[in-house]
Amino acid sequence: MLNFRPISNVIGALLVTLGGLMLTALPFSLFYNEGDHWAILSSSLITMAFGGLLWYVKYTSEAKVSKKEGYVIVTLGWILMVAFGMLPYIFSGTIPGFIDAFFEAASGMTTTGASVIDDIEAVPKGILFWRSMSQWIGGMGIIVLTVALLPMLGIGGVELFVAEAPGPTSDKIHPRIKETAKRLWFIYVGFTALLTGILWALGMTFYDAINHALTTMATGGFSTKNTSMIEASAAIQYVTALFMFIGGTNYTIIYFGLKGKLSKVWRSEEFRVYTFVTLGIVLIVALIIHFHTNYTIEEAFRNSLFMTTSMISTTGFVSGDYTLWSPGVSSLFFLLLFSGACAGSTSGGIKIIRHIVFVKNSYLEYKRILHPKAIIRLKIDRQIVKASILTHILVFLLVYITLFMWGTVLLTIFGLDLVTASSAVASAIGNVGPGLGEIGPAYNFNGLPQGVKFILSMLMIIGRLELFSFLILFSPFFWRTN
Repeated sequence: MLNFRPISNVIGALLVTLGGLMLTALPFSLFYNEGDHWAILSSSLITMAFGGLLWYVKYTSEAKVSKKEGYVIVTLGWILMVAFGMLPYIFSGTIPGFIDAFFEAASGMTTTGASVIDDIEAVPKGILFWRSMSQWIGGMGIIVLTVALLPMLGIGGVELFVAEAPGPTSDKIHPRIKETAKRLWFIYVGFTALLTGILWALGMTFYDAINHALTTMATGGFSTKNTSMIEASAAIQYVTALFMFIGGTNYTIIYFGLKGKLSKVWRSEEFRVYTFVTLGIVLIVALIIHFHTNYTIEEAFRNSLFMTTSMISTTGFVSGDYTLWSPGVSSLFFLLLFSGACAGSTSGGIKIIRHIVFVKNSYLEYKRILHPKAIIRLKIDRQIVKASILTHILVFLLVYITLFMWGTVLLTIFGLDLVTASSAVASAIGNVGPGLGEIGPAYNFNGLPQGVKFILSMLMIIGRLELFSFLILFSPFFWRTN
């Protein structure tokens, strides 16, 4: 039986934290005086009041979070974050429709970066900052932040961290989960502050700098400009590309790098593949752009570097309309919708490590066919991959592709063409943002039918929660077992 006391307790703390973070938009609202301060304040108070009620009514210092309850907390918590996160859009009148506001909030919290707002620069500054902040919250996962605060609740957080951790990774920064969460957030906050300072120094206003820093480190892609990063200077694009790459790196690898343990960094097979695949695609796309457009060599390389890192890290910023560069570039970027960066990063997608396991296991299967009696084990970073992990990854890939296929079919039933439907579903599950067709970099998602927006919103949440954390709740085995 599920114990609803710790579920209510943790979700309450989650919403109180979310409501408090809404107030970070208030100074910008008051400074620019665009009339959105009441919408932000009222949204914050409602969120904290509801969360406080859940926290207070069910509070108990002896409750423990089991694995099953952890999945309920993560899934229900994320849906409620989206539901309360859309309040500033509705109260301010920026996005009055429920489904549109839910879509924008889901896109923010899941760091997808898809938007239904036609004129972003006309949105009040406070609301626009909350839009960026929502991605920053979702980037590392507000669940991890709550894990760091769980001693206040008197309950453990290992199960929560496992359920929320974005991808399969066995590395540990610190043996205590609370300390791990704190270190992850210190790194996250530190890089965000560093990027804010660099962008400000390179010519962005402080407001634009902090907004883009928030969404870059979250690998989210929300911008304060209608043209995203197209009009940014070359220096800003290079710096942003570097930080997008960092955002797609496993945070334990970043931690080891900051500690000077570079040998540990390079021993990571996933990081090496991530680096070489990124560089390889950058060179291929740069050559295609150079020979199919009027760009100089530097412009071709810069746009290739920026867009490749944006797509593989699932950030979603754009430096140009890549659908006009070449059909080959569009095809490559469509494939990157299924890639993702490293496990343990803020990126979405399938993740590099799962691709490595799949490719290696497929290769070893040929050996097993030739030598059926031989014991041939799959190894990653010189460690044997357990059969249970291999099964988990293979099932994940099967479920991922199944969701993509049926999601595409469902969207075509709503009248979308195949290119738009397939890229929209791939972008939503992978938490990427831009796609092809009617949702290409020159467009947004506002013109899609309401039903499609709701479906994509749910796919964003499912993808952000690594499929199983969400879908397992619909399994009869989940509710039958203790």
